[in-house]
Amino acid sequence: MKHIVLGALLFGLNAGLASAETTVESCNRTVTFDAPPERAISNDVNLTEMMLALGLADRMVGYTGISGWKTLDEEMRAGVEALPELSSKYPSKEVLVGAEADFFFAGWNYGMKVGGEVTPETLAPFGIKVYELTESCSHIMEKGKASIDDMYVDIANLGAIFGVEDTATALIDGYKADLASFTDSLETGDPLRVFVYDSGEDAPFTAGHYAMPTALIEAAGGVNIMDDFEKSWGTVTWEEVVERNPEIIVIINYGDVTAEQKRAFMMSNPAFAGLDAVRNDRFVTLDYVEATPGPRNIQAIKVLADAFWNE
Repeated sequence: MKHIVLGALLFGLNAGLASAETTVESCNRTVTFDAPPERAISNDVNLTEMMLALGLADRMVGYTGISGWKTLDEEMRAGVEALPELSSKYPSKEVLVGAEADFFFAGWNYGMKVGGEVTPETLAPFGIKVYELTESCSHIMEKGKASIDDMYVDIANLGAIFGVEDTATALIDGYKADLASFTDSLETGDPLRVFVYDSGEDAPFTAGHYAMPTALIEAAGGVNIMDDFEKSWGTVTWEEVVERNPEIIVIINYGDVTAEQKRAFMMSNPAFAGLDAVRNDRFVTLDYVEATPGPRNIQAIKVLADAFWNE
């Protein structure tokens, strides 16, 4: 009789363990987790902020890829003060393995490069599972246009992976309600022509069809003049920008060249003197963490809409 009871107990435990498995879609892969990660690493400021918004700092052993390009504001500094930055730019495989990580939250061109040394395949032998930022999936597979839903998907999947589904649902519901309330009261006209200026003087680096700013601009009542650029982020020509004549220029603020220096470059260059945005001095700045998928996307839409319609 004792054997039967013990067998039933073991069966119940095994059933419970089986039911604890979580499977999520990550780009073109299916990833299964037997248990929530305990030694996670995130790359980049926006991905790290997603982890913090879900209350996952105590499941992390560090972060990578921030100080080499970006700075942390006061809110972010407080969130990661107990965590080390393991690499100032993209981490090497040795850095991740050396930290005894069991999870890496990154993306293509957000900590990983196609064909690089750090990929889901190269990390798998070391027991490091990877979840890829949804926006970045366009680098390795066919994907729809950038959408605010990309951010919601990532929050939901992280919630499932770490067993904090209720927190994730509450965050997503809050973002959706905040955005709906704002856009319902937003008065707009014909969509404004908008150019995203990330960096570059000889040729501009900008956001295309698959990059989050395209979705943010549309939510605020504009249209990205490079919406037909079939890339996420990439380089175009100034001739294309001049031909499409943006009414607003969105400057992405990060790196060694300040937003004011980028604006001054465009305002002082005779080649841009005929642009509506330059003639009317219509520039708006988004910080990198606002312009990339993450918890600050709703605020970014409000910043854009204010610049678009309240001048």
